[in-house]
Amino acid sequence: MGSLRESVIRTKSLEFALLECGPKRGPLALCLHGFPDSARTFRYLLPRLGEAGWRAVAPWMRGYAPTAIPADGRYQAAVLARDVIELVDALGASDAVVIGHDWGALAAHGAAILAPERVRRLVTLAVPHRGAGLALTTSYAQQKRSWYMFFFQTPLADAVVAADDFAFVERLWRDWSPGYEPRADDLDGVKRALRAPGGLAAALGYYRATFDPRLQDPALAADQMRALGAEVPVRTLYLHGARDGCMGLESLDGIESAYTGGLETRIVEDAGHFLHLERRDVVETAILDFLGRPPG
Repeated sequence: MGSLRESVIRTKSLEFALLECGPKRGPLALCLHGFPDSARTFRYLLPRLGEAGWRAVAPWMRGYAPTAIPADGRYQAAVLARDVIELVDALGASDAVVIGHDWGALAAHGAAILAPERVRRLVTLAVPHRGAGLALTTSYAQQKRSWYMFFFQTPLADAVVAADDFAFVERLWRDWSPGYEPRADDLDGVKRALRAPGGLAAALGYYRATFDPRLQDPALAADQMRALGAEVPVRTLYLHGARDGCMGLESLDGIESAYTGGLETRIVEDAGHFLHLERRDVVETAILDFLGRPPG
């Protein structure tokens, strides 16, 4: 399947640690993880992409060790989207196919909106554009599923999440992917990132920046609104686990209007939130079929 390589790259804003597979000069496929997770969540997909001819790269997202913690402590949606664009630049590519799961999906959607010429095609998993926010405001079932987002706003969250070697993280994985027993490789990767100095505060910072305007850069207000609310003009494949315990299927209602570049939606049966690990063959085949043969 090809071996994974570890490297480090500096963008305009931050130093990122990377996992890579495939030809070093091939067309770029950028894979973005979410919470509570790490770049190692793509350890199976990267070799499949590499074998197909893509230069497959998965960064640890900002604040997730060994990627650096940003000095300004910014984790808002517009910053995550800019990270994607800057990574494409730093990796020497004119554009990339972008694959994002959970927070990575939010970053991928934002990048496709802010710089559609840099995103050749888009694949997102588990968090649909605009659908997540709408479900959170209209669905009581989703509000119950999203209790942790509000809990993370409290100072108590830092101690609770870290207690007993991040047992909270293990419980989230099991709640969000019912019936899936996370492997040591799943949990070790994210725990290493969260154990690093400032790592947990950084991961929780994504959620805190969502609800606290004081944690958002006023200079990015226009980009923030676009990244979260504008239509996605890039052709997109969206994948969602039928048993997702984090984002319910009601979050998909009416999402077609949010994707003006074209949308293919696939519900993956017998899978939850971490569907790319639970139903690897189904998800990887769907992604490779959608991306097609690499250009050049």
